Amino acid sequence: MLGMAHENGTVVAEEVLPVAEACGQTPEQVRSCLRRLVREGLFHREGAGRRATYLATEAGLNALGSNMERHRLAYVQDHAGRGWDRKWRLVSFAIPESKRGARDAFRDRLLALGGAALANGLYVSPHRWDKDVTGEAERLGVTDVVTQASTDDLDVGGTSDPRALAKRLWPVEQLATRYDTFVDKYKGVPDALEAMRSRRERLADAVFLPGALSVTVEFTQIFSDDPLLPPELLPRPWPGRAARDLLMRSRRLALLLREQHNRPALFRSFDDLIESIP
Repeated sequence: MLGMAHENGTVVAEEVLPVAEACGQTPEQVRSCLRRLVREGLFHREGAGRRATYLATEAGLNALGSNMERHRLAYVQDHAGRGWDRKWRLVSFAIPESKRGARDAFRDRLLALGGAALANGLYVSPHRWDKDVTGEAERLGVTDVVTQASTDDLDVGGTSDPRALAKRLWPVEQLATRYDTFVDKYKGVPDALEAMRSRRERLADAVFLPGALSVTVEFTQIFSDDPLLPPELLPRPWPGRAARDLLMRSRRLALLLREQHNRPALFRSFDDLIESIP
């Protein structure tokens, strides 16, 4: 459902329903999903029925923004072939049991930012996450029990080589296998779309929308678990880059073949992103 959000975080029920129908979802399934987003505090509703508009709350905007920033970071690192200043960022926290909710939320945010646990209350990341960590600590009211540091000399259990550390702290090999599986499954899509283009064939939304949804959902299930480590810390060639290239090429070609010439509502923010990528 977040893939239907406008740039300002608005989701319009009248736009969602036909897309969901083309993807084989019933109106009740759509309404159930929208109600869940409201219950989770990500959106609040204005209006009713097909004319309802769902406006992103602060939490919803943060979720949408974080998702797009992750995609942007991934493609920027892919394009540059680098992204690490050879410094490890460390965060420790001693949030008391009386603030258990804040402690869990802070830990989850560190993981979402690509961090890995070194010990209880101690996390590490190669990313420049200082501002994000500070902002989250301030939001949760735990700044006084959070400490940040950085080092270019990290040793964990006798391991100090950066790539070896990355394999030890993050599921690099498992992610590589999952990305390889995704690429093997969909590697023929760009050629098939190019063949359609040469025959001047078109994609109806009844084909385009379910295809776009299923491929993106499969990719996102892997991408959401990816800490997006800088290329310097990953095996080469890294299949995550191949998967992103495949997704981008397929999306661009499918858009050219779509019968409808207006911009699709589904994943419009992703389209904005890939249009900005060389």
